[in-house]
Amino acid sequence: MNPRLFVIAGPSKDLTFALPNAEIHIGRDPSNLLSISDPSLSRRHCALSQDSDGYKIRDLDSRNGTLVNGVAVKEAHLRHGDQISVGDSIFLLLLNDEAEEPAAGRVEYEDSMTQATAQFRPQDVLYLQPDRILQELPANSSVARNLNALLKISRAVHSIRDLDELQGQILNLIFEVLPAERGAILLDGKGDEPFASVFARHRIAKSVLPVPISRTITRQVMKEGLAILGADVPGSNGLAEVESLVNCQVRSLLCVPLIMFDKVTGCIYLDTCDANSRFNEDHLQLVAAIAGISAVALENARRMQWLEQENLRLSAEINLDHNLVGESPRMKDVYQFLGRVAPTDSNVLLQGESGTGKELAARAIHRNSPRSTKPFIAINCAAIPEGLLESELFGHERGAFTGAVAQKKGRLEMANGGVVFLDEIGELAPALQVKLLRVLQEREFERVGGIRPISVDIRLIAATNKDLGEAVKTGTFRKDLFYRLNVLSLVMPPLRERREDVGMLADYFIAKYVKKSNTKSKKLSPEARVCLSNYDWPGNVRELENAIEHALVLSASDVIQPEDLPESIMEKGLTPCSEGAKYHIQVKELKKQLIVEALEQTKGNYTEAALILGVHANYLHRLIRNLDLKDTLHSSPSLRPGTEHSPRKKSWQLET
Repeated sequence: MNPRLFVIAGPSKDLTFALPNAEIHIGRDPSNLLSISDPSLSRRHCALSQDSDGYKIRDLDSRNGTLVNGVAVKEAHLRHGDQISVGDSIFLLLLNDEAEEPAAGRVEYEDSMTQATAQFRPQDVLYLQPDRILQELPANSSVARNLNALLKISRAVHSIRDLDELQGQILNLIFEVLPAERGAILLDGKGDEPFASVFARHRIAKSVLPVPISRTITRQVMKEGLAILGADVPGSNGLAEVESLVNCQVRSLLCVPLIMFDKVTGCIYLDTCDANSRFNEDHLQLVAAIAGISAVALENARRMQWLEQENLRLSAEINLDHNLVGESPRMKDVYQFLGRVAPTDSNVLLQGESGTGKELAARAIHRNSPRSTKPFIAINCAAIPEGLLESELFGHERGAFTGAVAQKKGRLEMANGGVVFLDEIGELAPALQVKLLRVLQEREFERVGGIRPISVDIRLIAATNKDLGEAVKTGTFRKDLFYRLNVLSLVMPPLRERREDVGMLADYFIAKYVKKSNTKSKKLSPEARVCLSNYDWPGNVRELENAIEHALVLSASDVIQPEDLPESIMEKGLTPCSEGAKYHIQVKELKKQLIVEALEQTKGNYTEAALILGVHANYLHRLIRNLDLKDTLHSSPSLRPGTEHSPRKKSWQLET
């Protein structure tokens, strides 16, 4: 036998004392064989002696008592592996020769007298080697108690799917076995955000105070993948300089990484301000083991939460009631936006070119909102003269102006409880902008000629094809109104940025017109589809709908050919690489040649070239634009702008 006491906590931490055959006394008095400078010890605290059955301990009526494996005793027999607690010191009794002193793992301490800061590698965790522990230690030791806590946590993490519930249960179980006052579980984020999720809790359940967390410590643990133990923060050269710890008066802390497949996915952070409750290496081993058990479960719960949210998002997108057509990535972003903003009451600003479907988007928001059973009132601010728009919006009292023979409710009043859609909001006169701002701020207005305020409950959706931000800079649009409108903003994508939707939209408009006119259905030829896809659609979806109706009316067969489309689309949509459209390509090239020859013949005189071709000058401008001849003509030396060509016109310039 090689009986000895190994100090695992207290002023003499990490020291080993050999046990003689004689009785030894433990206390703070120097006359004791084992003297420890600890004010929590009595002068003569306890006695340790050997008898025929082994070793026994006897408390000497100490002030704070003697504990064996956490239980206060007056006298008790000891076995290999028992923990003896006296004051702030904890001893581990080792009796067998083959039993090694507990490995501390790879620990790097800060340069301080107290050696209070340590870094710890997860692969050295003692509690993740249960076979080794159970062979060496009896069941009633503190290690066995900690293993029992690990078992409880293991059961919990495999039975809870909800992320917040799981994190709360882990912290509660940690509080049962560690003297931590506060705890937090931090999960890594993406991009510039170091943490995507932070779940914190006080040991005292009723506490509503925020949990302070040292960003310096957590970032170091996440970066290096090493656990940090600060048993005595004020006495550590490294941790005592961390401002966040000093401000919060942290006396002891512990931070352990969560690692899954060699990747740090988060960390567990614990601290206490109680000077009498310090963390030790046994606590570090335990929390490191808890982190090893919990890392995968936390990551799985987080992914499950993301999948559920994504499923809800996709379901909302599928169930979104709308009349928009398209499956391109840009349109999927639109559907996602509409699904998120529809249930709210926030103002929405829809921006985009004319014909992109801003009103359809506004109606989709209304249709999928809690106001869907209430009115949807649409007003085009550019279509109503300024003098009448005020009366249309706010209504008027009888006799308010000439012709006001009766009281009239305004559109805002008619929309009470529902949605008001203001199209072309950028055309609103400055005086009306002021009145609309008051409606948005106060939710009340007065009729023209009235003195009684009228309260309304409306949601405002505005649309514009102008850059309101630029209008604010130039002073044509009020800044405060812009900020009121621009709570939620969406830019409707132009058709040229989602060309993959052109074919689907064309088929939709064909079916719509056939149903409307009760005529025979027709199909688009491959050449016609190429024309539609290659065209830039400055008029967007509205122009496409008109082009399809044009083709359906003029097509003489059951298949729509390129010549059935409007001339501007056919001229610009066909390219030399288009298959099956040789005739139309040759016609297009012939048009280009005739225009170039006519301009060369007139030495660049645009008007005379139009006379030679027998077309109107404006039509010639359109042909040059549709046939993409502008760059070709400008690069021709004989047609270079600024050269004098005739007495009637010294230079020509293409229409832009």
